Amino acid sequence: MSRIVKIFDTTLRDGEQSPGCSMNLKEKLEMAKQLERLRIDVIEAGFAIASPGDFESVQLVANEIKNATVASLARSTEKDISTAYEALKGAVNPRIHYFLATSDIHMEYKLRMSPDAVLEKAIAMAKFARNLCGEVEFSAEDASRTRPEFLYRVLEGVINQGVTIVNVPDTVGYTTPGEYFKFIEGIRNNVPNIDKATISVHVHDDLGLGVANSLAAIQAGAGQVECTVNGIGERAGNAALEEIVMALKTRYDVYQVDTNIDTTQIYRSSRLLSKLTGVRVQPNKAIVGENAFAHESGIHQHGMMANKETYEIMTPESIGLKENKMVLGKHSGKHAFVDKLTSLGYSLSEEEILDLFNQFKVLADKKKVITDKDILALVEQKQLAIPEVYSLDRFVISTGNTISTAATIRLRKNGDLIEAVSLADGPISAGFKAISELVDCELTLIDYGVTAVTDGTDAQGEAQVKISDGTHVYHGRGLSTDIIDASLKAYVDAVNQMLYIKDSQSTETQEQVSSKP
Repeated sequence: MSRIVKIFDTTLRDGEQSPGCSMNLKEKLEMAKQLERLRIDVIEAGFAIASPGDFESVQLVANEIKNATVASLARSTEKDISTAYEALKGAVNPRIHYFLATSDIHMEYKLRMSPDAVLEKAIAMAKFARNLCGEVEFSAEDASRTRPEFLYRVLEGVINQGVTIVNVPDTVGYTTPGEYFKFIEGIRNNVPNIDKATISVHVHDDLGLGVANSLAAIQAGAGQVECTVNGIGERAGNAALEEIVMALKTRYDVYQVDTNIDTTQIYRSSRLLSKLTGVRVQPNKAIVGENAFAHESGIHQHGMMANKETYEIMTPESIGLKENKMVLGKHSGKHAFVDKLTSLGYSLSEEEILDLFNQFKVLADKKKVITDKDILALVEQKQLAIPEVYSLDRFVISTGNTISTAATIRLRKNGDLIEAVSLADGPISAGFKAISELVDCELTLIDYGVTAVTDGTDAQGEAQVKISDGTHVYHGRGLSTDIIDASLKAYVDAVNQMLYIKDSQSTETQEQVSSKP
């Protein structure tokens, strides 16, 4: 039988730490559910002690996810570790993941601890964590720049206390594939009890070598690889999950390794994360970029028509990228619509199906051909919906290249209608300005963009908006066949996100105050 390498996904922890990639509670749960569909082995749900919100998100994911191990990161302190366990204890398969730096530069300048003190602390926390949770992972931060002999002692010590996964990260993305291969080999040959633990790797992409280093580590015997969807993460990001998985699958002849991943869920996972964070995937990104399976060169097109394998080493279908057209229209019934949802992998409540079916009917009146991507966009928009304080009721915009643009915007606020008129240089700017006046808040537009869901002049447009109230950045999404409509909906959604997050923070503060003796 093939060796199985476990995939540890840290999109919700390390990935979310990257600038502009924060998610609210509902969004984290939706991403976790998609990771479960992807058949991730371990989902790192967050850093429980970082904030009450982080604790709640780890706890919610731990309680909801049934088919994957759920982990929380913790520093090497009893408070961090016990807090992590409190958040995780409702999980079917919980894992405490604690870390401590082991390189000379980190020990001297960050920890200000001697090597002996670091060794003692790592071992003591292994024992403490193991008494709380059946599965414990230890990470030697900056392992790739740690003196090998010292690292071997640390790993042996924590394994003796019951740690079953030892992670040796390339924290700053400094190593190279050949070095990392020898590094993993050295651990396998010099840590006496390494057979009692799984070697894990966590590689950053500062030199663009994250995936290459991860694959080298797997070849050297690593049994778990830590990565993120779309490669998001701090600085230059983490090794990209989709690239590692598809490299192992496509070049099985080289690696002789399998994963438990359902690769047909890769594209959907990438798309959902991009929608949640508002961070678009570059067109030429390997595996999930829009151009990954596009062939413009005449020579390439000729070869593709003769035999797809001339220029395609994997199929779009293998990552779940399908272009099937729906044989449905405005006269189609609900039964056919439900069958299509089922074929796309969704299991929804009757109320959700009815709402989506009504949206589908509206869309069918506007579009001649509806694709799977259109339906995916509707479902994703529905799943990510939050309670609405404001909603777009109607808009009228007068614009031209010889006049100032005037936007009349009418919103519903908790059922009441409110309206404002604003002048600006263009329709989007005027509309956004009017909405800001209606919600009576000083807002700054940080980022804005629109992408087409499918080809054609009647394609749905997905608008992404990021606004700031001077303290935090909030991300909104809108979907419509009219890009102005989609843009205004995205701005209103960003406002609702702001109010939703502030309300959640206020509730957390009240609960903390009421819980004090």
